[in-house]
Amino acid sequence: MTDSALFQPVRIRSLTVPNRVWVSPMCQYSADGLDGMPTDWHLAHLGALARGGAGLVMTEATAVSPEARITGWDLGIWNDEQRDALARIVAFIHAQGAVAAVQLAHAGRKASTYPEWRGHGSQPVEDGGWTPVGPSAVAFPGYAEPAALDAAGVAGVVADFAAAARRSVDAGFDVLELHAAHGYLLHQFLSPLANRRTDEWGGSLQDRARLLLDVVRAVRAEVGADVPLFVRFSGTDWAEGGWTIEETETVAGWAAEAGADWFDVSSGGMVPDARIPVGPGYQVPLAAAVRTATGVPVNAVGLIETAEQAEAAIASGSADAVMLARPLLRDPHLPLAWAAELGAEAAWPVQYQRARPRRATVRA
Repeated sequence: MTDSALFQPVRIRSLTVPNRVWVSPMCQYSADGLDGMPTDWHLAHLGALARGGAGLVMTEATAVSPEARITGWDLGIWNDEQRDALARIVAFIHAQGAVAAVQLAHAGRKASTYPEWRGHGSQPVEDGGWTPVGPSAVAFPGYAEPAALDAAGVAGVVADFAAAARRSVDAGFDVLELHAAHGYLLHQFLSPLANRRTDEWGGSLQDRARLLLDVVRAVRAEVGADVPLFVRFSGTDWAEGGWTIEETETVAGWAAEAGADWFDVSSGGMVPDARIPVGPGYQVPLAAAVRTATGVPVNAVGLIETAEQAEAAIASGSADAVMLARPLLRDPHLPLAWAAELGAEAAWPVQYQRARPRRATVRA
């Protein structure tokens, strides 16, 4: 066995994650009852990823209120029935030796839309949709105009995140992540491209960050000191006049002071015409910048598709874990394959022991 950096455990507060190959949140749009309830699809999907050797398995963006959903088919955790149904999935993830994480989300102005295979753009109220909300009455291009949140609405968002965090912990989730990326509500408040407010939630960087920091503090107060809390940032909007990596570094530092333990660094999502230099590992430098600026552990995510890439991101100190999405959809057992490729130890399900490679293999 080798000393692969990728397959070393990592400790976060009192939690130990067995390796650093993690499952990124991936929307499934499969809550078919339009009630935020998980189905057998979610159990099979997330269960396969846990069985496949990932150290941490994170749910898709899970809405903190009905109006927080991207689509009517999203998962939710705004009531106790959802909490109890998710607990079954959490138990299966734990039984495979993986850590269970939940991404808590509010879509903001990108809410009430159709999944790509059901329609296009905003879902109108007359077809089961709802009026989205945002920091300002500025629509995402091609979507319906949102209603600007008033002070009571902003306070309600904070309370919804805290209540969802409590239900998540009660369901057995080990890690909570706040979704402040990809053009959703918390990111909308951060970015000047969506936030045109002139009150205490707009204008200066400190005021644009106020909602996110209030949510971090509220969630930390609700769940106590032992629960690891992640924040997912878009490191940059990749657009003129938008959110920048320098602002991410500053606000991430504030978020750490407010109670965040780890940053999950992606990018984009605020505007559809962003100029994103997509290529292998193209977001790793963003994660590395946040890690250097804050001294807080980070994930790297985005077009990390080989064991060598992932190992290099960890071994170089650019990131402390990698999150995978599409590669795991193609092969849910990819972490086990990578462990064999790197000559690292990995825990195979006993039912699959007969398929375990007898020696490390090298992929072309």
